[in-house]
Amino acid sequence: MDEFEPPPQGAIFVFGANLAGRHGKGAALVAKRQYGAIQGQGEGLMGQSYGIPTKGPERTGTLSILPLGQIEWHVIRFLQLAHDRPDLTFFVTRIGCGHAGYHDDEISPFFATAPDNCILPAGWRI
Repeated sequence: MDEFEPPPQGAIFVFGANLAGRHGKGAALVAKRQYGAIQGQGEGLMGQSYGIPTKGPERTGTLSILPLGQIEWHVIRFLQLAHDRPDLTFFVTRIGCGHAGYHDDEISPFFATAPDNCILPAGWRI
């Protein structure tokens, strides 16, 4: 499982999800067990969590890894919500850097315009 500090009380737990909404490993499993992520929902607000897809449709029984351009598009959607909801705090995990296999330097630039109500992983805030 991905290692991370627990989010501050009341923060929305932002995790790497898959479009099928199968939250079975890593931060997604934590989101399901502790923060209200809904089985079958692959993106958006769910309880006290928000899923950003990093894996996509099933191909031959496994979930495919989304290309970086598609992940960036989902991050843009999330950042719009974060900008629109300054009353909420979002605790972003290292989405895409666990089971999807990307590196921090590939994903972190997508969060360059993250507002101050987003708590980003160490080294992601530019």
